Amino acid sequence: MDINKLMEQAQAMQKQLEDALNKINETEFEGSASNGLVKVRINGENKVLSVSIDPEILNPDDKEMIEDLIVIAANEAVAKADETKKGTLDSIPAAKGLLNR
Repeated sequence: MDINKLMEQAQAMQKQLEDALNKINETEFEGSASNGLVKVRINGENKVLSVSIDPEILNPDDKEMIEDLIVIAANEAVAKADETKKGTLDSIPAAKGLLNR
């Protein structure tokens, strides 16, 4: 067994993993609620980038409903990001189990 070749393979897998994580972190995901009346965009690090609320639902009496819709949309966006991360990282041998920590 050639230790140098093994080290090269490990470095290549590490680079592949870093590249995949960087790509995921730069990817934007959108969740929506109530047929798109409320939208939340996040990045791969699950940081909220924007919230969009259709003026049609901006009634002060609906404050609690709007808050609930924002939570629904944000959770949908996070779920999409997590699904993409899992699918991408599962395809990289060096990343197996990384998201389960």
